[in-house]
Amino acid sequence: MRKIKAKNHFLGKDGYVKLNCAQSVIKAYHDLFNASAQEVDAFVGLGGGKAPEGKCGAYYAAWQLASKNNSLKINRFERDFINAAGSLKCKEIRKQRKLSCLGCVEKAAELLEGGQGC
Repeated sequence: MRKIKAKNHFLGKDGYVKLNCAQSVIKAYHDLFNASAQEVDAFVGLGGGKAPEGKCGAYYAAWQLASKNNSLKINRFERDFINAAGSLKCKEIRKQRKLSCLGCVEKAAELLEGGQGC
């Protein structure tokens, strides 16, 4: 299950290299969404609120993948992430404490796996 792969990358466990939230999601799903190695590498600096507009890196990575596949479900994907996390912005998510960073990785992966973003 790719959600577990994303989680293991974020935690750096079970033989997976530890990655930031954005990298964890993109790495777990890159082949499914035909993302190139260069696209995966571009997410190295997008964790910890450094995604565009201060967005959560896990959300942003999942959104990028989902938007490549089916933009018609992007609004639903965004709405469901906000419902779970309280915001799309990393600082606001952390302040509200609805989801941890790991929780954001898991929620972004869950939405991708559930077909809401694809």
